[in-house]
Amino acid sequence: MTGKKGRVTVAAATIWTDKNSPRELDEKAVSNPADLDGWLNELTHETRLALCDENRIQTQALFGEEVLILEEEDGFAHVIVPSQASSKDDRGYPGWMPLAQIAAGEEESTGPIAVVQSKKTMLFSKEKSPLFELSFQTILPVEKEDTDWISVNTPLGTCLLKAEDVSISGSFDEIPKGNGADIVKDGERFLGLPYLWGGMSSFGFDCSGFSYTMCKANGYIIPRDAHDQAASGEKVELHQLEPGDLLFFAYEEGKGSLHHVGIYYGDGKLLHSPNTGKTIEILEMAGTIYEKELCAARRYFQKTEG
Repeated sequence: MTGKKGRVTVAAATIWTDKNSPRELDEKAVSNPADLDGWLNELTHETRLALCDENRIQTQALFGEEVLILEEEDGFAHVIVPSQASSKDDRGYPGWMPLAQIAAGEEESTGPIAVVQSKKTMLFSKEKSPLFELSFQTILPVEKEDTDWISVNTPLGTCLLKAEDVSISGSFDEIPKGNGADIVKDGERFLGLPYLWGGMSSFGFDCSGFSYTMCKANGYIIPRDAHDQAASGEKVELHQLEPGDLLFFAYEEGKGSLHHVGIYYGDGKLLHSPNTGKTIEILEMAGTIYEKELCAARRYFQKTEG
């Protein structure tokens, strides 16, 4: 069974630290179909916080995304998410997810792709019956295009997306590369979205999931976690920041361990997903703990002239 490939069959599959990490109150997150809004709405501040404090969640993977299955145990699969680079495993991001949220098969590696550009969009059956909402930046292979509908290849078979909610590219490498202002503009769309530890979707982002996804939306795949993001990219001096640069923050007034990442908004402001109980915001850094803890900046975007 080791080394099988599969594809995620729910809008956003939560990748848990181990097979015993989900609690009874997380049932809606591990079922299929998953009810992510229902799950998150029922969590209290304390039970949301425990996802982080008790190290229950690692990351998430979006509908159609490929996972590598290492082993299966008690209805769960130990997986690697190849699209999320991590220092934890050179093959991708590791963790555990329910077997019920995986279909056998691998992503198609050739042909055009549809990329969800709306914050969320409904996935429809071939008969145009609504199935469930997909997240921003879900990517699916295109089977056929017409004016109003895009037929896509999914782990559930051929499904439909509304053409107005997606963009089409020949491949991921052909997605137009955005600049720093584009990264900021995409991030602004999610102002007010509650933070979710391990979150990688428009149902909720954590700090590095937010920076990862806004870079992905502009054609750049960066590492998944903040400390790996800080170890890659182009180094930027703190007096030469431009909107779209990633800013990193460390304990002990910037000298300790790195614990947070956000997007530089410009004018001394930070666009970020702060922590449990807060929502994505634009913050004036002057006079805050973020000003004291700012320790590094990295640039992943290509600068454009004019």
